[in-house]
Parts: sequence; C-alpha cells; structure tokens
Amino acid sequence: MTQFSKFTGRRFGFLMLPLLLIIAAGAWYLLDSGFRTGQQPTIGSENLPQDAFERRVRDYLVANPEVIVEAMQNLERKQREAEQTEAQAALATHRDELLNSPESPVGGNPQGDVTLVEFFDYNCSYCRQVAPTMMAAEADDPKLRIVYKEFPILGPNSVFAAKAALAARQQNLYPEFHKAMMQVSGAADEGRVMEVAGQIGLDVERLRNDMADPAVDAEIARNLALAQVLRINGTPGFVIGDEILRGATDLQTMQTLIARARKSGDQ
Repeated sequence: MTQFSKFTGRRFGFLMLPLLLIIAAGAWYLLDSGFRTGQQPTIGSENLPQDAFERRVRDYLVANPEVIVEAMQNLERKQREAEQTEAQAALATHRDELLNSPESPVGGNPQGDVTLVEFFDYNCSYCRQVAPTMMAAEADDPKLRIVYKEFPILGPNSVFAAKAALAARQQNLYPEFHKAMMQVSGAADEGRVMEVAGQIGLDVERLRNDMADPAVDAEIARNLALAQVLRINGTPGFVIGDEILRGATDLQTMQTLIARARKSGDQ
C-alpha cells in the first residue's frame, strides 16, 4: 500500500486523540466505584468541583493508559466495519460502472466468466511488485477477464503516465504499454513514459495528441471517484467478485478469490 494511505491513517489517529480522551473520561465514569454504586460525582458541585474531577480523570488515565488504547482499538474496529459496509453497498451500486465502462481497458479474456479489476499507479512500487502475479493469474486462467483502472494518485508524473496509457488504446497497444510500464525501474516521468512508448512501437506524436482527448481526463476522474466510494485509498487495489482487496497480494490469494467468485457466480 502506498505511503499516501499510511499518512492518512496516522493523521486520522492524531485528530481523533481529543475524542479518545473524552471517551476515556466516559470510561472512568463507568469504571469508577462511585458510579457503579449509584453515587455519581457531580461536576461543578460542592461534592466534586470541576478541577477535582479533571484531576481524577487525569490520574485515572495516567494509572490506566490501556483505557485509551482499548478505546482507540474499538473505535478503529468500528470504523473499519462501517467503511466495509459502505464499500460493499457502493460495490453493488456501481458494479456496472466498475466492470463495463467502455473507457476502461480490458485484458485477459474479454468474454471471461470472472472479472478481476485493478486500481494502480505506474509510480507505485507495490503495483510493480504485484505485476508478475497479475500476469501469472492471466496466463494460468483462460477464463479470467481483467479490467484496468488507471488510478494516478502519486503526482503529476503518474497522471501523465495514466493519460499516455489510455491514449495508447487508440493504437491498440494498451496491454503492451501497460506491461512495459510495470517493468520500469525508477520514476515513471514524462521522458521515461515516452521512451517506453517508442520502444513498443507507439507513434509518439499521435500519442501526445490522443492524450489531450477529454475522454482520457474523464476516465481518470471516474476512476478516482469510484475508488473513493469503494474506500480504495492506496495502490494497488483489487475487486474480485464481491471482494475488495486493498494492497499487494500473492498469486495463491488472488486465485483463491477468483475461484470463490467463479463458484458463487459473481462476475
């Protein structure tokens, strides 16, 4: 998974800390013996002034830091469950767009009985690492259909590469360009992209002109929006049947999910 998603997770954790402290204070209420016996402390009253209450909360948290850890773990678990539920609902709603967008390149067997969708970025090292797995899955399964979702989230170079890839469709060389780009070492910048384009036989000038087609920008925008509703925040991301897989994976896992989708009839 990309550093983008890791950074997002860390930032979320810092932003949630104040809320967790409030949750911990609530936990103190629940665990405090006075509360359990029905003798609730009264904030701001003569029985428990505000500053005394704050000191007791602080002392409790210092003595029991595991309360904050447990609260954070529970919060993260509930958030993951909620996001997964939302993502599954979005998958059902957007399945046709995901599988059958006329602007999304298709590989493998276009008439296959199971579709593997990949969201990727040509500057993502994890996408490059999983590329041989993708090729092996395609080679081993003649009934596998692959939908490529250009998902350039790693900066201007990635956007340029994605546009070039989509424009390569006009010369019927998308699969060749895609696989060549996944073998690039170092940054996939403009110079490297055009070098690869020339190496596989693309007309580079025509490619540049086709990159300016508004349909190219529209496809990328659709992919970004689709990934967002599916809670795919990093690369690579895969959809196989009703399964959403975030991050790189191995061939066995991929084939297991393909077999499961085929058995259930989920294209």
